[in-house]
Amino acid sequence: MSAATAYHETYARWRKEPEAFWGDAASAIDWIRQPDAVFDAAEGAYGRWFPGALCNTCWNAVDRHAASRGEQAALIYDSPVTGAKRTLTYRDLLGEVEALGAVLQDMGVAKGDRVIVYMPMIPEAVIAMLACARIGAVHSVVFGGFAAKELATRIDDAKPKAILTASCGIEPNRVVAYKPLLDEAIALSSSKPDGVLLLQRAQAAAGMVEGRDLDWAQAVAAAKAAGRKAPCVPVASTDPLYVLYTSGTTGKPKGVVRDNGGHMVALAWSMANMYGARPGEVFWAASDVGWVVGHSYIVYAPLLIGATTVVYEGKPVGTPDAGAFWRMISEYDIRILFTAPTAFRAIKKEDPRAELLARYDMSRFRALFLAGERADPDTVAWAERILGVPVIDHWWQTETGWPIVGNPLGLGGLPVKHGSPTVPMPGWDVQVVDEGGKPVPPNTMGSIVVKLPLPPGALPTLWQADDRFKESYLSAFPGFYNTSDAGFVDEDGYLFIMGRTDDIINVAGHRLSTGGMEEVLASHPDVAECAVIGIKDALKGEQPCGFVVLKSGVNRSPLEIEKEIVQLVRDKIGPVAAFKIAITVNRLPKTRSGKILRGTMKKIADGDTWSMPATIDDPAVLDEIASALHGKGVV
Repeated sequence: MSAATAYHETYARWRKEPEAFWGDAASAIDWIRQPDAVFDAAEGAYGRWFPGALCNTCWNAVDRHAASRGEQAALIYDSPVTGAKRTLTYRDLLGEVEALGAVLQDMGVAKGDRVIVYMPMIPEAVIAMLACARIGAVHSVVFGGFAAKELATRIDDAKPKAILTASCGIEPNRVVAYKPLLDEAIALSSSKPDGVLLLQRAQAAAGMVEGRDLDWAQAVAAAKAAGRKAPCVPVASTDPLYVLYTSGTTGKPKGVVRDNGGHMVALAWSMANMYGARPGEVFWAASDVGWVVGHSYIVYAPLLIGATTVVYEGKPVGTPDAGAFWRMISEYDIRILFTAPTAFRAIKKEDPRAELLARYDMSRFRALFLAGERADPDTVAWAERILGVPVIDHWWQTETGWPIVGNPLGLGGLPVKHGSPTVPMPGWDVQVVDEGGKPVPPNTMGSIVVKLPLPPGALPTLWQADDRFKESYLSAFPGFYNTSDAGFVDEDGYLFIMGRTDDIINVAGHRLSTGGMEEVLASHPDVAECAVIGIKDALKGEQPCGFVVLKSGVNRSPLEIEKEIVQLVRDKIGPVAAFKIAITVNRLPKTRSGKILRGTMKKIADGDTWSMPATIDDPAVLDEIASALHGKGVV
């Protein structure tokens, strides 16, 4: 069967018999009690998957593999910032999770209670999540080092029984003390946890609050010495596994809920069919457990299929150099890497000729997957050229939990079109519509929506906010989930995502994609990365403004390059783009997960009121952006 046939037959089978399709996929999971049905359309906002079933996610991710492949590595930890390395087998992982689960139960945590995990990228963060899943608690991971005020809003919304944290996180050039931030957040919040479990790290000791804080290492050691092992607690398939907060337009974060049963089914299916990953192989998602990629593809998906996952406490460049990823792949025999396009733009900027690659054995490396923001064609082509393996852009969201659109390597793969994450996966009926919700012709820009019901693994609702869920995602286009992304589908059914719907700018009545302009800017040979925003213009409504970061070693005049970029947009898109402002900067403002903060840049350019984004990596960059705009006479 050809690759195209394998995908098209699989997708057609889902379209024809969606419940039979997901019922078959569910056979990969160990159920304590089988579901009453595959899908119940009468439950929840749009229906619920596998109602009536009982299951335990930790059992499926750890216990069953500890019994059959106990000596295989489950988790590899590598920390270039501390020099620490550690490997946990499935049997080791089971012992750690059983003991921590018992500690949590001793702290009063029971089925349905929430536990906030505020941790750096260390094995204990994964163990914490699995221990919560084991005892039926609902974990809510907050990115380590998040500001106290932002953490406090999440504490107030989730109302955790306990908080698990470490004394510090470690960046390449600084130690970030977590405990003072956590103590301030608890002081600010009206909902107080009963207890805090604190892991002391050697790089920074933290003070303990008497009567509230417990020492992690001591508590776990005592549980092990006493032979305490928390058993797996049966939960309903439709019970929440976790709550993960994402930014809300009102400023109040939205708690994305993930259920247990559907989540396991979707992730296990995606590992084999989307990523082509196999049990026993090393799969590396170079993300953070604080983000959805970390939840899905560091913690749960690799372990669900019996693969080996990687926890990396480092960066793509600077720990120690732009060959960091190549070292990891070579040292640990990593077959598949999943990371953000930003990581590869950073590597390309530091080592544009990939000279460091030659030092490492990459012969068994099989594929690179990119997601998190738009993968510009220039970066994809560069990665293809230097690696000689499939480089696959794919698209999904915090809300969806797994890919909506991708190139299914496990089904043989499809021809690549640079700039497109390829085609919808089974479960996702993706359509492009106009403002009235009517489908638009091929190659016509519109809003990207998904026909309900959403598949297993997608969010069933927001945490204790069903009405907000419906208002945020289901009200704009009745019968559809609104992705808030804009783009088009071509004549071959390939989706092209051109940006968030608020990244479509209106220049003198023409709807133009900032993503399309970024594609042109990125094609300039001296440009390492770029961002385009629409800024207010009294005459045209909006006008585009492009920021570019140049590759290392470029010695030409920035003014000369800026002129070439303006001409390039005129040549590739045309005068209709009205592109006249190109600004060279040393770096772009980003979140810690690597997303460019275009919205904040736009507010600065427009002179609007703005607040410091909670997820920003380095706040000083925004002053640099304001100064660069001022230098061009924009603000």
